[in-house]
Amino acid sequence: MNPKYPDVHVQLSNQNGNAFMVIGVCLKAARDGGLSQNEIDTFLKEATSGTNEELLQTAMRWFSCC
Repeated sequence: MNPKYPDVHVQLSNQNGNAFMVIGVCLKAARDGGLSQNEIDTFLKEATSGTNEELLQTAMRWFSCC
């Protein structure tokens, strides 16, 4: 499955599973990638609606993660 925004790259390794760090890295990448505020808000709502595992799955659905 390809991410929604394959040109937006997020490095999830070295985040130690810290949800706040993962969200911060994703939000920075989304802004740098030119996503609209509406899309960023949609990602954030989805990313914060579940467990840490679901957060990682959401990030991988939205962005190109490594």
